[in-house]
Amino acid sequence: MGYILLAGGGEFSGRMAAPDLRAIKLAGGFKAPISIIPAAAAPDGNHQRAGQNGVNWFKQLGAANVTALPLIDRASADDPTVVEALQGSRVIYLLGGFPGHLAQSLAGSKSWQTILNAHHAGAVIAGSSAGAMIVCETYYDPYAKKTLSGLGLIAGACVLPHHDTFGKNWAPELSRRLPGTILIGIDEQSGMLNDGPRRRWQAYGAGGVTLYQNDRRLEFSAGEPFEIKISKSLKPNRLFKINSRS
Repeated sequence: MGYILLAGGGEFSGRMAAPDLRAIKLAGGFKAPISIIPAAAAPDGNHQRAGQNGVNWFKQLGAANVTALPLIDRASADDPTVVEALQGSRVIYLLGGFPGHLAQSLAGSKSWQTILNAHHAGAVIAGSSAGAMIVCETYYDPYAKKTLSGLGLIAGACVLPHHDTFGKNWAPELSRRLPGTILIGIDEQSGMLNDGPRRRWQAYGAGGVTLYQNDRRLEFSAGEPFEIKISKSLKPNRLFKINSRS
């Protein structure tokens, strides 16, 4: 099984070098193939610039094999050329933008199945803002003002990106809408990667990570490990046991 890197936004700058360098190492080093998926930025025509930003960032970090894939909608998510590129990828990075468009582009697609296969084979799946949101079981679409089903890579969770600016404002309403779900607030230029001891998560970046569940709230800053576990005994609703350092 591979790794998951979630970023809160402002991903290609500042102290986000630390988690991205760690992701490159986990993927096999600087020669590992990295694929950038810019679909979330396609609705406002920003996908080419956003994709190139990702390529420039990873090359600046020392990566030698970085490509922005032309995956911008549901049709291109089934493109054999795109699927083939994903098959060889060791880091797959979903950019931010419009979460609904990104989720609809990937759901049920050949690309998403290939991403899951890559993850099971050890690849790092990364997402920032919208990219982090849609890989969870549930995401909030601020444009539609709805909670929707995500792609389920992280069960029982919902990410609040840009937590230090506006994402924290979603927490009270989403706590009411999604009782039992863990809300994961991630600050800008901050992230979390599940590569610590016993596959615990670790916070990275300039800000931190805030976990909400019902009336509980826990905050973690860069370097702090934490654990999120689903309690299998609680049915039908899956509730999380949140553990800080032990």
